[in-house]
Amino acid sequence: MRRYMPVLALLALALVLPGAAAATKTAYLLTQGTMSAYYALASLGLCALMGYAGQISLGQAGFFAIGGYGSALLSTLDLRGAADAPIVRALDRLGLLAGGADSAGALALSPWAACLLAILLAAAVAALIGTPILRLKGHYLAMATLGFGIVVEKIARGTAAFGGADGLSGVPGLGLAPGLAVTGGREARAANFTIAWIVLALGLLFLVNLMRSRSGRALRALHDGEAAAGAMGVDTARIKLKVFVLGAVYAAVAGALLAFYNGSIGPGEAATTKSVRYVAIVAIGGMANLSGTLAAGLVLNFLSLRGVFGSLDDGVFGAVLVLVMLLSPSAADYRRGFSEFAQRFAPTPRGSRSGAQAATPGRAPGDSGPGAPSGPRVGGEAKR
Repeated sequence: MRRYMPVLALLALALVLPGAAAATKTAYLLTQGTMSAYYALASLGLCALMGYAGQISLGQAGFFAIGGYGSALLSTLDLRGAADAPIVRALDRLGLLAGGADSAGALALSPWAACLLAILLAAAVAALIGTPILRLKGHYLAMATLGFGIVVEKIARGTAAFGGADGLSGVPGLGLAPGLAVTGGREARAANFTIAWIVLALGLLFLVNLMRSRSGRALRALHDGEAAAGAMGVDTARIKLKVFVLGAVYAAVAGALLAFYNGSIGPGEAATTKSVRYVAIVAIGGMANLSGTLAAGLVLNFLSLRGVFGSLDDGVFGAVLVLVMLLSPSAADYRRGFSEFAQRFAPTPRGSRSGAQAATPGRAPGDSGPGAPSGPRVGGEAKR
């Protein structure tokens, strides 16, 4: 029961905070709280990949953008020019079109169909690129995923169909029930906050159960040592690909819901700095710590969206990431090297000697120390 406490806490906050914000006249904060929940959802997917599978990825923002841009494009693409095409008729018969093929208004995929197709696209791309690049290790894997993120960003920014530097706007809301939809607006602010935090709680619940399952034990074994896990019968290539696709799906879901909520999406969501933020949040949260990643994602993204860091926003995340890496237990050798470097160039008091020439306390300068050659000295050299 203890492992489900963060999930229950999220559900309780999802129901209590909107009322508390209305009572204290701070309902405007719910907008940043909603967006923070979607960014935290993408961070949870990366936590499963980095913290448990031990595979670093700098392309999480790319999958976030695929989910957001895919949902936005498919739900706003006017299909009236191809209304008589067989595929459009088939989509209409399946009820996947908004307005219907015989409607006089705009004709596009329904938001639900667009959302599902965008998520499937992100999963397919993750499976396609994950098969070769997950054979890499360490900084080679980081460079490969970074390259993928840069490609997605450049495509989003340089393609006219995606709106170029302005992105896509006019994205319709995602209807969940009569009178309830993932959409912006002051009237739907409280409801959307509750929706976002419930979705985040469900995502956390799935990962908590996954890590307690047989697959979760395989992930932990993979993190502790890939060779040892393989010797124990774990299909390391298969499990790495699965968790890579899972992380991409989490990011795509977050991107799609955020696009429906904001009614737009821009190429900044695919920027490399966004991927660095996700990595920093996972590192701050404690790598293989879902609750820590959740808390760090909610707090840091909320502060960022409120403009607390100002123009140093990206720099703060980068500095925090460097600091966490230097203070981690695995960075002991780097800290030791930095300490030796600092001591070597540190100024010494006047009249004192440093290094090997410094006199040992409690011993005359002429005495020989431990390990020094014994016997009488002739001309400063030990007599052999």
